[in-house]
Amino acid sequence: MAIRVFLIVLLFLSFTNLTYSLYEDQVGLMDWHQKYIGKVKHAVFHTQKTGRKRVLVSTEENVVASLDLRHGEIFWRHVLGTNDVIDGLDIALGKYVITLSSDGSILRAWNLPDGQMVWESSLPGSKASKSILHIPKNLKADKDDLILVYGKGSLNAVSGVDGEVLWKKDFAGESIEVSHIIQSSDVIYVAGFADSSKISVYGLNAKNGELLENNHAALPFGTFGELLAVSGDMFVVLDEMRSKIVIVHLKNGEISYNQKHISDLTKDLAGQPVILPSRLPGMFALNTNSYVLLIKVTNQGELVLVDKVNNGAAVSDSLSISEDEHAFAFVHYGDNKIHLSVKNVNDWNHDLLKESIVIDHQRGKIDKIFVNNYVRTDRSHGFRALMVMEDHSLLLVQQGEIVWSREDGLASVVDVTTSELPVQKEGVSVAKVEQNLFEWLKGHMLKLKGTLMIASPDDLAAIQALRLRSSEKSKMTRDHNGFRKLLIVLTRAGKVFALHTGDGRVVWSILLPSLRKSEACENPVGLHIYQWQVPHHHALDENPSVLVVGQCGPSLSTPAVLSFIDAYTGMELKSLSPAHTAAQVIPLPYTDSTEQRLHLIIDDKQHAYLYPRTPEAIDILKHEFSNVYWYSVDADNGVIRGHALKSNCIQEAVDEYCFDFRDLWSVVFPSESEKIIATMTRKSNEVVHTQAKVMTDYDVMYKYISKNLLFVANAAPKAAGEIGTVIPEEAWLVIYILDTVTGRILHRMTHHGCQGPVHAVFSENWVVYHYFNLRAHRYEMSVVEIYDQSRADNKDVWRFVLGKHNLTSPVSSYSRPEVIAKSQSYFFTHSVKAIEVTSTAKGITSKQLLIGTIGDQVLALDKRFLDPRRTVNPSQAEKEDGIIPLTDSLPIISQSYITHALKVEGLRGIVTVPAKLESTSLVFAYGVDLFFTQIAPSRTYDSLTEDFSYALLLLTIVALVAAIFVTWVLSERKDLQDKWR
Repeated sequence: MAIRVFLIVLLFLSFTNLTYSLYEDQVGLMDWHQKYIGKVKHAVFHTQKTGRKRVLVSTEENVVASLDLRHGEIFWRHVLGTNDVIDGLDIALGKYVITLSSDGSILRAWNLPDGQMVWESSLPGSKASKSILHIPKNLKADKDDLILVYGKGSLNAVSGVDGEVLWKKDFAGESIEVSHIIQSSDVIYVAGFADSSKISVYGLNAKNGELLENNHAALPFGTFGELLAVSGDMFVVLDEMRSKIVIVHLKNGEISYNQKHISDLTKDLAGQPVILPSRLPGMFALNTNSYVLLIKVTNQGELVLVDKVNNGAAVSDSLSISEDEHAFAFVHYGDNKIHLSVKNVNDWNHDLLKESIVIDHQRGKIDKIFVNNYVRTDRSHGFRALMVMEDHSLLLVQQGEIVWSREDGLASVVDVTTSELPVQKEGVSVAKVEQNLFEWLKGHMLKLKGTLMIASPDDLAAIQALRLRSSEKSKMTRDHNGFRKLLIVLTRAGKVFALHTGDGRVVWSILLPSLRKSEACENPVGLHIYQWQVPHHHALDENPSVLVVGQCGPSLSTPAVLSFIDAYTGMELKSLSPAHTAAQVIPLPYTDSTEQRLHLIIDDKQHAYLYPRTPEAIDILKHEFSNVYWYSVDADNGVIRGHALKSNCIQEAVDEYCFDFRDLWSVVFPSESEKIIATMTRKSNEVVHTQAKVMTDYDVMYKYISKNLLFVANAAPKAAGEIGTVIPEEAWLVIYILDTVTGRILHRMTHHGCQGPVHAVFSENWVVYHYFNLRAHRYEMSVVEIYDQSRADNKDVWRFVLGKHNLTSPVSSYSRPEVIAKSQSYFFTHSVKAIEVTSTAKGITSKQLLIGTIGDQVLALDKRFLDPRRTVNPSQAEKEDGIIPLTDSLPIISQSYITHALKVEGLRGIVTVPAKLESTSLVFAYGVDLFFTQIAPSRTYDSLTEDFSYALLLLTIVALVAAIFVTWVLSERKDLQDKWR
């Protein structure tokens, strides 16, 4: 008996480490977090002798940040709202970072060292207009330094100390579109066009905003673009035909102009020229399709061509290097090199700097350049250049080298897919010694100190780094648990990255040539990325590949662009530029003999095109011709239609891969009472373990499982806007669940006094959606579960035991089964940005909802909290079945945030991928930041944790063997004694 107790205690102790907590030293072992800022729009250097050298930037992702000039790391950053677009950035008083945003209506000051907000001013206006931020030099009003802001049709003078508006001049009634604010002594000049041919210049008193001058001049022709100031009294602009340069003079209150043909400056002019917005004293840059022309404006208003640079060049603003000297940089890309030149504006014959830097050609051309100077030890001027590349990456170049680079294109991910890593081949790898004897001993000494709890903080950091280095999570081969994969992401710049799930590093990247700006495709846009070829079993020698679908512009009527990429190497296998558009892409559930998946691309002319364009693909499609269905949503007109293939296209040119299709059904929602605001369907690759659900009274209900279900959320037309724009009596939310093959409405429900935005997730037979309740002034989440009532009498116990209820059998949407729906609603504390559900290999593990909150964190919520069977007082049987007592609100448990204390700033989407280990789901969240982790909704019931005590298990086995041996000896001795009796 004592031996049994001893064994039980040992077994209990051996499993006490199987906890669900995350210790400090486990951070980074199963998850990673990467911070980005996005494509830089504005940059200001701060390189004072005291303090850290930094560069202040604002980006297209509405981020204002301070970057370390030595390493490119983020000192601090703030991500503003989606609609709070940053229009200007500068430094005031040497200690405040000033940002202008929201079309010139919000001015903020941030503390330069730590990024804390100092003040914020609201600058209302009555007219939409261009936003301009101007901080005059050496100009003080009665109170302090001025900040001049033009926006919403008004010019505001704001105090740089506390953000108080000192005076305001309204130009809304003047019908002028201000282009420039110019400082001249104590007078502020505001210049712009009243229309395309009338120039207006106003002079204002800098102290009080009093109007001093009001000058107008009418041109006998129209103009193109905005005025560009080249000096305090001289502007340039293009005429409406873009064949002449117009020079506008402002002298003694009089406005005059002269013009010159561009062809007089250069003979090889091609394309439509555009004046670049670079601010250069006495100069400007003119961009054509072939060249960038650098043109000097003399004091007499004459134009002189000083240089001609190959197309693709970027020109910086001017930089003051001494009292009377200004320098600027221009850079262009060629032969896999960046060619950088810095010149003195007044001395064009000599280069202050000229160098070439080798660069990865996958970064593309230079989009913008910002230049800064410093004094070398020999008292000469040195220069550093901050470059924004075509792929949205950021580089700092100094002394002919790239000091640091940032892959900020990853802040604008638009779509994600995954790929398996290659299988590790036996006999290929050779044993390698990664550490010498000294490092081996040092590692074991550190581990011993950690075990004895005498390790210093530096030792703990070294132990953590050692664990990360020795981890197998970053290998480039598959693991038996399926944790190691490639995340293949498409960015807004048209660049594709492959990220390793182990540590988040970039395995390869490619800037797709087909998604780069060209004459044939002026504004390419990447839309989606799909798995194209996924080799299995006999085809493992083939590399998997992905399909990238884009189009030559934001409109669906522009031609499509297709690119096929090797998922292992990042090589573009081929690209296609078909004549048709890509309004919709339908991945079909069929593959050919090479494991290429069939896709239908639907254009805007009622045609469907089959890819891959092979005879085998045609044969497969013809065999499954009658089983191909899809739907389309016309949200503007409130119509959902179902489609099916009809026949080959009837066109002048015969194309056997083109098909006409017909409309099977349509659902037209009443436009006066409903507007489509959200739709959601199931994942095509979702695995459902069982269709039967045993209720608490031992009754059985069958889930209505169909991949053809569509969730639709409609709102009242008045309630389709932002929250609070309508009263509860005028707001309602109507949700539908449709069958996309027949158009049958399976379920309809109305939420009165509610409005969007609606975020939903559809899995198995249930849908969960989030919305706002105007009556309760709170957010709500509702769940709807659908069951097949026609199979309610099929409760043969032997069929359950033998698994017959799960065998695949033909299921037709035309059978019109009788369905019932169970639903329930709950209050939820947070606003939501995205909702996703965990997915596992076999669908056995319990589901968790992954909710991207307004705080840019991801919350894991057990699906049991959204069970429509919940009651206030559950019975004993319901408690045993795991039914949670009903409450009006869903719980927010701080330990349930899978992002821990981290934030995924600007969160836009969540992607879940099943691992081979059934208990585990891989989660990837993206926005301005990237975050990846592994979660186990039902704990790791099918594996041992990393901190499992194998030593204690070995001790248990040894003790068990010893106990068996001792009991055997005692038993033999007892038997011998019995025989002697």
